[in-house]
Amino acid sequence: MSEPDMETWRAEVREWLASVLPRRSGRSAGPVDYAVFQNITEEAERELLDKVRAYRKQRYDAGYGAIALAADLGGVGGAGLSMRYVIAFTEEEQAFEAPPSTELISVTTGLVGPTIATFGTPDQRAKYARAFLRSDLLCCQLFSEPGAGSDLAAVATSAVRLTGDGEAGGGWLLDGQKVWSSGARFADYGLLLARTDRDVAKQAGLTMFLIPMDAPGVEVRPIRQMSGASSFNEVFLSGVQAGDDMRVGPAGEGWKVANATLGFERTASGQAQRRKGGTFEDLLRLAARLGKSGDPVVRQQLADVYVRTQLRAATTERVARAAAAGASPGPAASIGKLVASANLTRIGEVATALLGSRIAADTGEPDGFAWTEHVLGAPGYRLAGGTDEIQRNIIGERVLGLPREPRVDKGVPYSKLPRSG
Repeated sequence: MSEPDMETWRAEVREWLASVLPRRSGRSAGPVDYAVFQNITEEAERELLDKVRAYRKQRYDAGYGAIALAADLGGVGGAGLSMRYVIAFTEEEQAFEAPPSTELISVTTGLVGPTIATFGTPDQRAKYARAFLRSDLLCCQLFSEPGAGSDLAAVATSAVRLTGDGEAGGGWLLDGQKVWSSGARFADYGLLLARTDRDVAKQAGLTMFLIPMDAPGVEVRPIRQMSGASSFNEVFLSGVQAGDDMRVGPAGEGWKVANATLGFERTASGQAQRRKGGTFEDLLRLAARLGKSGDPVVRQQLADVYVRTQLRAATTERVARAAAAGASPGPAASIGKLVASANLTRIGEVATALLGSRIAADTGEPDGFAWTEHVLGAPGYRLAGGTDEIQRNIIGERVLGLPREPRVDKGVPYSKLPRSG
């Protein structure tokens, strides 16, 4: 099936957006939000989720909720279009006041929905894929653990088969701990990576599951950030029982499913997301308000941030265009992540220099104390989504051709590794 004419399709998108959203009219009113990681009350987050979900349901029903998913995945509403249409939709949507997304919404609709649509059984697709893509149900990601973050294949959470033999066997018993799970308190389900075989290499002994977050034995503990909020959570699993119908993909192929889930981030990255922290425009406005925009040192600092911002935008565009062409973004994605982390830090440094002691206390002055949200959150972005160190390894090995780091665990059964759980 041939794809629609792009300009005609864009015109249809603009017409639909205008029917459900107001047009963007410059800087939005209300309190300034420079938070890198969401820092709002539980009540405010529930209200935000309701607004975003209402819009996402409209978007899905209009045919724009699964633009790049294959159309032949029965019942999930995939449009079967290439990534360039996802990019085009995002460009058109930015002209309108769409509710700002949250990490939980992005994970549910951009990562988990496509994963269930691709790897789920027909029953799972019918029951969950459409519900996740439409945000009728919300699903958090239960991958990282205290001892398995950047090295995701080292997860220790165990899933032991309860009854039956072979692939048609019975349920599973899950025990373990997950961490840094965004939105877990508000999620209906969790997409969980667990170890089902300890006698094979660590990547080969993993299986993916979908678990209800209200199942007996599941405990969610919010992690208090130094900025005050609790965007992230620890999730403890103690004797949690899951039917075999909640297994996603074949047993032992969880690593394949997990990599595909993370790969869907390339698709999700082409869709509008909540902005993270302050921007160059915010800094420029701050310098002008303080009467410092003519200072040569300040102008040099602003120019530095502007250049970094443009480099980040160009790298993001290159990654998105590669995905649109069906190619792997390769190390460009790692370069983009490093540039983004460094720029957030630099923006915080310049804002602090401009404000001086005024950043330390809330005096009611606009664009002052609000910058503490950015300064406190920026360091965490160096860890989120893959640490800076991991990104540098990728660039060093794949771009610069440096020797790969020694791997003492290659081909070694998980049970023989020094830190097996």
